[in-house]
Amino acid sequence: MDAIKRLQSHHIKPSLQRIAIMSYLMEHCTHPTVDEIYTALAPDIPTLSKTTVYNTLKLLTEQGATQTLTIDERNTCYEATTSPHAHFLCKRCGRIYDIPCHKHTQVPSEAQCEGHTVQEVHHYYKGICKQCRMQEEQGS
Repeated sequence: MDAIKRLQSHHIKPSLQRIAIMSYLMEHCTHPTVDEIYTALAPDIPTLSKTTVYNTLKLLTEQGATQTLTIDERNTCYEATTSPHAHFLCKRCGRIYDIPCHKHTQVPSEAQCEGHTVQEVHHYYKGICKQCRMQEEQGS
């Protein structure tokens, strides 16, 4: 699905900036921050501001076209993948990886949540990624 169709399917009016930001998220599965998106797109879109990037990401998230990640206490990251999955943050290099969720991971029923309605579930793991572990082992 291309960015325009993705926006339209979430009832978002496509604009140059929205299309560029959605395209960037769909093409770069690196869980970028507002600053990273702005830095990548600003040279080609002189009218783009960080405020526009932030507001667009807020709209995309509110409409369900993107997902916001707060796994890293220092940065808020964004991604286009909205299907259920977990995230792994490497405490050494800071990269965030997508990890498939286990099939037994389910949203609890309202009865299990004492009548509360669950709208989001986040599965975050933190540790050392395999690339950092391999570098560490080679350096020993």
